[in-house]
Amino acid sequence: MKTLNDFNFENKKALIRVDFNVPLNDKFEVTDATRIVSAKPTITKILEDGGSCILMSHLGRPKGFQDEFSLKHIAAKVEDILGVNVKFVLDCIGADVEAAAASLEPGEILLLENLRFYKEETAGDVGFAEKLSKLGDIYVNDAFGTAHRAHASTTIVAQFFEGKKCFGSLLAQEIDSIKKVMETGEKPVLAILGGAKVSSKITIIENILDKVDHLIIGGGMAFTFVKAQGGKIGNSICEDDKMELALDILKQAKEKNVQIHIPVDTIAADDFSNDANKQVVDINAIPDGWEGVDAGPKSIKLFHDVVLASKTILWNGPLGVFEMESFANGTIELGNSIAESTKNGAFSLVGGGDSVAAVKQFGFENKVSYVSTGGGAMLESLEGKTLPGIAAILE
Repeated sequence: MKTLNDFNFENKKALIRVDFNVPLNDKFEVTDATRIVSAKPTITKILEDGGSCILMSHLGRPKGFQDEFSLKHIAAKVEDILGVNVKFVLDCIGADVEAAAASLEPGEILLLENLRFYKEETAGDVGFAEKLSKLGDIYVNDAFGTAHRAHASTTIVAQFFEGKKCFGSLLAQEIDSIKKVMETGEKPVLAILGGAKVSSKITIIENILDKVDHLIIGGGMAFTFVKAQGGKIGNSICEDDKMELALDILKQAKEKNVQIHIPVDTIAADDFSNDANKQVVDINAIPDGWEGVDAGPKSIKLFHDVVLASKTILWNGPLGVFEMESFANGTIELGNSIAESTKNGAFSLVGGGDSVAAVKQFGFENKVSYVSTGGGAMLESLEGKTLPGIAAILE
């Protein structure tokens, strides 16, 4: 696995695929700069070697050239975070761009316009990738968030850099973190899967049963397992067509000696609203007209003990409707347990959109070992898929 440390970038131009797909407000101000901050170590290393950086990214899902999706809006923020002057060019291919790249001096940065202004980017067009390849001497992929897409800039361009391509430090860290959970992690290994639907996590569950010792199933998906075993779940969310599958997962886990932990109690509400009436009930005895919306106190204690006994922890998905303050406690307490276990020496990886949002919202970002920057890419990695953006560097 070639990383930045395998190259000296002195007098070299690094063509870097970053993931600067950041949220903007209506004044085109960056509201969360995490992805830009995450790319800084890679860019800094190249500049300190005496190289220059050509940064390429997409922003949003534009249909052709749309000003609101121009990367010019984030250039000042990128400059501010990197502490280096950033040149911006109003295109990503063509003679003007090639001239701007050619004139870059060591220590300088050039930010290209939104790659997705060209449909050839998402189509994985070889000709478009070849035009991008003319801009740099060494290709660096540091965009984990798009590594699961075989786009021109994430995958196809790598074929023009034989022996001159590598992973950036962010992407290398992501690969290492997932490897720790899936292959090399100290036992006992625990996976915590939450969120609403079993169907969105089936392939992950089936792939990780061979790799974990404990599996906590929380959030809305737990009710499918409870109902499948004969429990009464009131109006709780449930995928009736997945109950057979839930029973099969429990059977597989038993055969593989994996302990599955399902909530034993729940906070039930009489309405899907922050102001609803609520009560603590056993998870298999939820009254009609009520729905489970958060983990109950016994479940929180049960999960706390499992987390504290684990040495490697994967967290993907919340335990309740954490977006509503009344139903956030289970997710917060789980975060506290993982933070405590991490402090005690466990390795903890958090990934997937809702978990990452919860970790940020409740201040756990610096209390876990690693927070993944890629939602879909992270999930596909956990499903055991080889991501095209990663394969292209390894080839």
